[in-house]
Amino acid sequence: MKKSFIYIFLTAALFFASCSDSFLDETPYGEIDPDNMTAPENVEGAIIAAYSILNGQFDGASSAFNSPASNWSFGDVMSDDAYKGGGGTGDQNQIHQMEIFNIYATITDVERKWAALYEGVKRTNVAIQLLNESSAFDPALKPVRLGELSFLRGHYYFELKRIYNQIPYIDESATLVEDYYASNVEFSSDELWGKIEENFQVAYDNLPMDQEEAGRPNKITAKAYLAKCYVYQQKWNEALAATNEVIESQKYALLPNFRDVFLPENDNSSEIIFAVQHTVNDDAPSNYNGSIGDRLSAPGGPFYPQYGFHRPSQNLINAYKTNVEGLPVNDNVDLTDGDFVDPRLDHTVGRPEIPYLDLDILYESSWARDLSTYGPFSPKKRIVSVNSDLQVKTWPYVSALNYYIIRYADLLLWKAEALVALNDLEGARAIVNEVRERAQNSQYVMTLDQSSPADDYKIALYTEAWTDAQAALEAVRLERRLELAMEGHRFFDLVRWGIASETINTYIEVEKTKRSHLTNAKFTEGVNEYFPIPQSYIDLVGDDKVIQREGY
Repeated sequence: MKKSFIYIFLTAALFFASCSDSFLDETPYGEIDPDNMTAPENVEGAIIAAYSILNGQFDGASSAFNSPASNWSFGDVMSDDAYKGGGGTGDQNQIHQMEIFNIYATITDVERKWAALYEGVKRTNVAIQLLNESSAFDPALKPVRLGELSFLRGHYYFELKRIYNQIPYIDESATLVEDYYASNVEFSSDELWGKIEENFQVAYDNLPMDQEEAGRPNKITAKAYLAKCYVYQQKWNEALAATNEVIESQKYALLPNFRDVFLPENDNSSEIIFAVQHTVNDDAPSNYNGSIGDRLSAPGGPFYPQYGFHRPSQNLINAYKTNVEGLPVNDNVDLTDGDFVDPRLDHTVGRPEIPYLDLDILYESSWARDLSTYGPFSPKKRIVSVNSDLQVKTWPYVSALNYYIIRYADLLLWKAEALVALNDLEGARAIVNEVRERAQNSQYVMTLDQSSPADDYKIALYTEAWTDAQAALEAVRLERRLELAMEGHRFFDLVRWGIASETINTYIEVEKTKRSHLTNAKFTEGVNEYFPIPQSYIDLVGDDKVIQREGY
């Protein structure tokens, strides 16, 4: 190992190694003698540094909203689920450009997301090197920590793959700065997927079934992430086997009440397979261990700052409409008084005249910043009540709510997709009904006096047999949207389903008649499914090694 590079990097990594919750609470190191870097406590510090990048914060600044772990801008605003929001199109204009698909290789968010994820890759590589070189590290614990690091590296590369597609792959053999100046075309797409899977397989082989500390992955966590890789590649038999193993482990289950999933006190509940750990009021500078990537989502009104980003679309609101039987209508006709709605709607978004969380107040359209541009709706699902001591009431207005990378409902719906692809339509119906039944039996949002439901909520199970494969597939895809809305998944789902262009352009044609900020929006098939390679990386490495995606 070239210790000069590792020493410099490790000092920097440990300086920024502040994350959250139990094992992640560590005092930053100053300098470490190069001969001492493989001491067990310093190896553990390097491992913590690798974890700390999960929340998208990597440089001690408050701009993790440009590289959010939740992917609210990359996964929601880029889809039919949400608008950028904020104080008009000029406020964080680069995200507005993403929203209308006028994307270029120097956009701040494109560059910072890349930088954050590769910082995670570097830190995992360095930690693996130190772990392998440490003769004093507990030999029984060493394979477990190797499994954790392989899992983390798999996650960082998974995110890079689905955002940028054709990416450089660098492993722990890198010892010099120049080793990270790698080509993005050395490996084919299939080879990259194979390497990502290999990371999660190493994790699966080395991790125990249980971990004492929340936030560390276990064997079944690794299998769940393998399932996610298989789903993205449409390896349906492998996806079915992997999801079945997770389900049969009985380590995870749906919480009985939908709203409870998103309370920070339930952050590591039975429904959460893997999450970015957040915490507040822990003496970290500016509460940077909180949900710093989501700090612009505050809905405004009398209780929150009026940042007003990440605003639900009218199209999303309409998707929750149900018919008299309680099944989805999905006609994109604007919801009106008297329509039946899926009860998950008012747990997911803030709507006028509907109580907001436990604040004993009705949400009003005046809460919405720039109402004329972005409409009256606000995020709600991942907003923590100001009545909770886990919501910071001063700048930067973050909470301790974890970001759920994989939750059990997500995995169940992957299984449903696999079952449809393998022509077990009735098996898929049973899975979808399991998710809908939880929503049906959950506590509904009530009027302020608690005397009745706040709207005409109606949701039912699919009782008729599924015999049409295309209709079954559409039902599964819609259920994913309803269950997982505003959690950063939608755009990536549309891309992997191969329907991003059709869906988004159809959405834009209708939505721009209601929201003028989308007037010039247009999704270009074959281009906008993935983001450009950051120009700063091309300039650094050279266009002889790094090939920009066509269309950028």
